[in-house]
Amino acid sequence: MQRTEIATLGEFGLIKHLTEDIELKNESTKYGIGDDCAVMQYPADKQILMTTDLLMEGVHFDLTYCPLKHLGYKAAMVNLSDVYAMNGMPKQMTVSLAISKRFCVEDIEEFYAGLRLACDQHGVDLVGGDTTSSLTGLAISITVTGEAAKEKVVYRHGAQATDVICVTGDLGAAYMGLQLLEREKAVFDAQMREAKNPEEQLQIAQPDFTGKEYLLERQLKPEARRDIILKLAEKDIVPTSMMDISDGLSSELLHICTDSDKGCRIYEERIPIDYQTAVTAEEFNMNLTTCALNGGEDYELLFTVPLADHDKVAEIEGVKVIGYITKKEMGCALITRDGNEFELKAQGWNPLKD
Repeated sequence: MQRTEIATLGEFGLIKHLTEDIELKNESTKYGIGDDCAVMQYPADKQILMTTDLLMEGVHFDLTYCPLKHLGYKAAMVNLSDVYAMNGMPKQMTVSLAISKRFCVEDIEEFYAGLRLACDQHGVDLVGGDTTSSLTGLAISITVTGEAAKEKVVYRHGAQATDVICVTGDLGAAYMGLQLLEREKAVFDAQMREAKNPEEQLQIAQPDFTGKEYLLERQLKPEARRDIILKLAEKDIVPTSMMDISDGLSSELLHICTDSDKGCRIYEERIPIDYQTAVTAEEFNMNLTTCALNGGEDYELLFTVPLADHDKVAEIEGVKVIGYITKKEMGCALITRDGNEFELKAQGWNPLKD
């Protein structure tokens, strides 16, 4: 395999190499890569949405089992999902990378291939960014701007009592995919330590993930839910509040309730869970509902709509009504399959926890 050292191109040469054939897609993008700033112009009746995420190797991703092309795709989706969570449409993206010397030009090409695939699928222009060196590994910073009509922007704080609570897709699959990958990594590391020489290391078998493909895809190649935003618009539904599920359903729902000064009730039996997720949770001896509530990285949408819109939203394929918003004094609770009521707690991903 060819290996081209990044130093042979330099910073600006690398950027040109990765971006010289980019074609702009959006009218609001007046000028993209090639100057000190990108230039954008938005219609007066739109509000601009902006989001940014920082992904660090060893904290947010592990290159032992995460291919660089998948990483580029996922890094884009993490940000696109935030714009959809505001009921907007993403339009432009910048990407900045801190790269250590163990990476070559071909590696960064793979990352950009995934990134650009995501941008192409969602109609987003890649308009700039930065590269620099890193002494500790790969760091990725992505910023996305988008737009939404002023009256259509959805915040976390708008939920009202009697609103119904909805989620898209299914939950817990990304977390179970991570458990599978981490388990096989531990097995692989142990076998590598036990191998007596390089020849034995080369003979170590690859893990068999047959039947678990969906879980791996949910972890390594999540999909931001542009389709749901379009379907809501088709039915003239504007959610009263919305978030994407990155840190876990319970954590996100508590954010909505806290910001809206409300309580909630959700029903365990209504939480959508894929069959592979259920089977794998049993295999790991994990509580399935706990995985669905707290796993995170599903990048599905959690939103509330007025009770009057219940029938319309229930008709949308891929959306499940799981509960309702209450007055604050009633608290936030999960109703179990046997009718018991338990307080919801935020046990999902905390990036600043030791």
